[in-house]
Amino acid sequence: MSNIGLKICGMNENTAEVAALRPDYLGFIFYEKSPRNYTAERIFYPPGASQNVGVFVDASEAFILEKIKRFNLQVVQLHGDESPYNCASLKNAISLEAQRSSDAHPNQGVHNIKDTDIWKVFSVKDSFDFSVVKAYEPFVDAFLFDTKGAAKGGNGITFNWEILKEYPSKKPFVLSGGIGLEEVSEIKKLIQSNIPLMAVDVNSKFEDAPGLKNIQKLKKFKEELATIIEPNK
Repeated sequence: MSNIGLKICGMNENTAEVAALRPDYLGFIFYEKSPRNYTAERIFYPPGASQNVGVFVDASEAFILEKIKRFNLQVVQLHGDESPYNCASLKNAISLEAQRSSDAHPNQGVHNIKDTDIWKVFSVKDSFDFSVVKAYEPFVDAFLFDTKGAAKGGNGITFNWEILKEYPSKKPFVLSGGIGLEEVSEIKKLIQSNIPLMAVDVNSKFEDAPGLKNIQKLKKFKEELATIIEPNK
C-alpha cells in the first residue's frame, strides 16, 4: 500500500498538542467567516514537525503571500471559487516573490516560498463533473475534495466516495469532509484502489469545540490509519 498522509485542519486552541502527534500537515484557516479563523501573530509549535497548510477563500494574492511569509506555509489551499486563471496568477506571484526574497536575503535561510504548493478544493455531494479539474492541472500540485455544505469546510458530513472511482486525473488529491474514526474501513478500500489518494484531511469530527481538537481521538485515528497503510508494522 502507498503511504497516505494525514492533515489535521482548523488549528487554533491547542496547536502544539496536535503538532506533537506529528501529522504530515497542519491546516490553518485564514478566513474571517470561519469559527476556526486563525488570528494569532505566529504559529505556536516547534517548526519542522509538520507542513503548514494555509486555507484561503477567494483571498487576494497580497493577503496569501503575506501569510506564506509570516507563517512559513508550505501549502496554499484554495477553498473558494478560484478559477484556473486565478491559480496560474498565484503560482506566478509566488515564483516572483520567491525570487525577490532570495535576492533580498541570500544567506539568511528564509522560507523559500517557491516550494509552496497549491491545492485547489472542489466541493462534492452526490455527484461531480470531474472534467472541470483538467483546466487546473497545470497550475496546482494537488486537488482536495470536500463535502458540499452550508459552510466552507467543517460541515461534519462525508460525500459519496463511490464517485471517486470516476476520477480521471493522475494529479494527487486529498480526501476531506466529515472523516472520523468510523470511516477508517472505507478509507482502507480507497487506499487499495488505484486512485492517487495522497492524504486524508480531518477536522470537525475530532473537535471538542471549533478549533479545539480532541487529542485522544486524533491519536487513535492516526494509529488506526497507520495500521491500514502499513499493515506489516
